[in-house]
Amino acid sequence: MAKSLTHLGPSGQARMVDVSGKAATERVAVAEGRVVMSAKTLDLVLKGNAKKGDVLGAARIAGIMAAKKTHELIPLCHPLALSRVEVDIAPDRELPGLVVRATCKLKGQTGVEMEALTAVAVACLTIYDMVKAAERGMRIEGIHLVEKRGGKSGLFRAKGR
Repeated sequence: MAKSLTHLGPSGQARMVDVSGKAATERVAVAEGRVVMSAKTLDLVLKGNAKKGDVLGAARIAGIMAAKKTHELIPLCHPLALSRVEVDIAPDRELPGLVVRATCKLKGQTGVEMEALTAVAVACLTIYDMVKAAERGMRIEGIHLVEKRGGKSGLFRAKGR
């Protein structure tokens, strides 16, 4: 049985979902993505020698700021009082590149998946922006929801996680 799209009204018009009848519960979402680059560019980032400064610090802050502004970027998202936003960035020599993971949490009436995904996307874009002078051919890949907990639908984990 296919689920209906919650952001469409009876006549197909876009709408913001009314969450006022939902119970406020703890909700957590984790998203992930990666920036694939050459080993040389990865070394530049990890040594802190990028011309624009601290790439990882700037990307973490950008991701956190983006999560807080998701409702301003994505139409029909609710403004949320986030209680936690964490952005972790880890080097992966096999890619080579950086793996970006964001965790968002709140106690509220709607989930935080879009906030976690937005945090990852903007952190990845910030990494690209800060080192594009060294390598324009970097790729941002695999942005996806890893896990979400809470709310009526309960636990979701991406396959293979």
